[in-house]
Amino acid sequence: MYKPAETTAERKRPPPVKVLSGQLRTAESRGTADGDGCLIRRGGGRSLPVSLVWMQGTVLEVQPERNTVMLMDETGTFAVQGVNNIPRGKPCLAQGKYVMVMGVIVAASPEPVIRAVKMADLSELAGLHRRMWKLEVEELQRVLA
Repeated sequence: MYKPAETTAERKRPPPVKVLSGQLRTAESRGTADGDGCLIRRGGGRSLPVSLVWMQGTVLEVQPERNTVMLMDETGTFAVQGVNNIPRGKPCLAQGKYVMVMGVIVAASPEPVIRAVKMADLSELAGLHRRMWKLEVEELQRVLA
């Protein structure tokens, strides 16, 4: 079976890290290019490098002409670009849906912007996902830092 060669950036990119939008707002930039990511400050003076993120939130506004959706998690809002290009992403693009997005950090502040790689609708069990999300974020970051 044919497998296309991976680029250097794809080989070096770590798996996605679960983050909250507020953490990205206060993160330190790691470079100037898209996808360079940032450093999230953790307790005890430790930091966690992040470039590919997993975020969850409620759809506030869909902007199909800009290929963007605005989401809100418990710490604030963030923008997701490239949503029209996501396979099976269209069902996620409705105001009020609770969704998961994986993507590359385009900007961290003043408002986080993510370029989507994957989106999924979590609305069916939104209450459970919302309650568990902050705990999942904290646990993964504790393990990784």
